[in-house]
Amino acid sequence: MSQKQPKPTLTGQRIRTRKRDEKEKYEPLTFRDAIIGGLESSGDLDKASKFLDTGGGSLDYRRYAEVLFDVLIAGGMLAPGGGIVQECSAGQPHRTTMCVFGAEDSLEAVKEHVQLINFLMRRYKYLQKNFEDEMNKVLQFLKGFQEDECRKLALYTGLVIANGLVSATVLSKLLNEHLVKPGLSLKFMTDVLRSWLGEKDISSVGGALKKAGIGSKLLEFLPARQTQENFEEHFKAAGLPVMVDYQRSQQAASVRREMQSRIKEMLENEDPLQEVVADVKARMQTMAIAEADVVILVWKVIMSSVEWNKKEDLVAEQALKHLKVYAPLFAAFTSQSRSELTLIVRIQEYCYENMNFMKVFQKIIMLLYKTDVLSEDCILKWYKDGHSPKGKSVFLEQLKKMVEWLQSAEE
Repeated sequence: MSQKQPKPTLTGQRIRTRKRDEKEKYEPLTFRDAIIGGLESSGDLDKASKFLDTGGGSLDYRRYAEVLFDVLIAGGMLAPGGGIVQECSAGQPHRTTMCVFGAEDSLEAVKEHVQLINFLMRRYKYLQKNFEDEMNKVLQFLKGFQEDECRKLALYTGLVIANGLVSATVLSKLLNEHLVKPGLSLKFMTDVLRSWLGEKDISSVGGALKKAGIGSKLLEFLPARQTQENFEEHFKAAGLPVMVDYQRSQQAASVRREMQSRIKEMLENEDPLQEVVADVKARMQTMAIAEADVVILVWKVIMSSVEWNKKEDLVAEQALKHLKVYAPLFAAFTSQSRSELTLIVRIQEYCYENMNFMKVFQKIIMLLYKTDVLSEDCILKWYKDGHSPKGKSVFLEQLKKMVEWLQSAEE
């Protein structure tokens, strides 16, 4: 009698499906209360700094960074528009005075809060991006803050930019129409610059503004009549004449860029040189550009319009042939000795910066002398004491024989 074969069965370890861990509940109000409670019990900023230093171990700064910075700046959690969220548990304050808005209305008092945030950012480096986001946010809420709060926030903004805690790009938020029209942007920006310039010089401030794309937009902070005259009047009255000088330099640079672009366009279109001269001279009058500045622009355009040969022995011939074509254009903008000397110095610097041209300097000067662009007196002036220190010994040696020839001819 045959036995029944057992049915095949699946063997192996049975794996249970795990339930996913439940996400931790988001409780910004609980975090806010913990921060406010710690700050209030601290009593002063030194103790507050210690509380914040150790607090990162038990409080989730990474998750609640926005709330943390809201409290440190405004004293409470900010609602859209700049109001303070007042919802709180019984007996718990919804706001603290241990913040920027609660500080005394003075630069020194605000500096203490900058030191606090600086310490916190060094301790918790991951907060830097969150702090920049916070500054981008609060600068859009100026309408929701009191006048003294805006002033303290402006001083604070200038100081945190000066200390490298945020970039100057946050200031672009001030160019929103709802802030510019009522004059909030201009007033705020003025206070920002006042505190910033107290820490850094104008070259540093100007460089940061340029990098942030704001340097050329300063007139846009004016609520009405966005003119150079209005800008100068405002910043002179505010005791910041250095900003007037900076804006003038920016305006001049903008005008030069426009002029250079026009010269380049006409030469690329192969317009007759007489027409180019007439057009540029007309623009010189309306734009108030000095002849010495124009001749430099002409040099830049002409020298950037060619792909130069890499070989020294060939680039000389190429350069002289190219420059000879445009000699009448140079001559039109070297009617003054200052313009001539400016051009020679620029040629010297160009030859120094472009190694292939180091041995071509004397040949270029001779060409421009023979084509009546440069005068004998100006060449001698350059040789005596008008030259640039860049490659001085090399270029003086190159021109030595020419200068001796000019001097002997003069005698």
